[in-house]
Amino acid sequence: MNFILVKASLQHKKVIENLMQFYYYDFSEYVKHDVESDGLFPPYPNLEDYWTSENAKFPYIIQKESNYVGFVLVKRINTENQNHFSIGEFFILRKYRREGIGKAVASKIFNLHRGIWEVYQKESNKPAQEFWNKTISAYTKGIFRERQEDGKVIQNFENL
Repeated sequence: MNFILVKASLQHKKVIENLMQFYYYDFSEYVKHDVESDGLFPPYPNLEDYWTSENAKFPYIIQKESNYVGFVLVKRINTENQNHFSIGEFFILRKYRREGIGKAVASKIFNLHRGIWEVYQKESNKPAQEFWNKTISAYTKGIFRERQEDGKVIQNFENL
């Protein structure tokens, strides 16, 4: 697997903003996103927080050779009941899908952030559910829980 996962610097912010247009395009069949009057999808809300929220949000860029192929936004969520990590957004350009990059990137991300995880997908997004179920099952050797809640399918696991 020939890819690089890099913690995104502030210089990568524009790259992620640009790739986010393709992410929104792909995701638009599952949510009610439409382009604005300029023909672009709206900016991702609070993207800058990924560079200013220390120890709470973690942006990553994915490259294959010298090409950008995707990004991952990881969040640490702290609640009264539980502190856990979650995938904020996960995107691989269509050209690079089905090469195993997504599964390998997810495993690297999980290894970089040890603890309790909750990964969720929209109930309507069956391809994402299939990807995350297979990926998390392989990563945890089948030791995870899955539930449905508030229009989402959620996988929980620990990798302490």
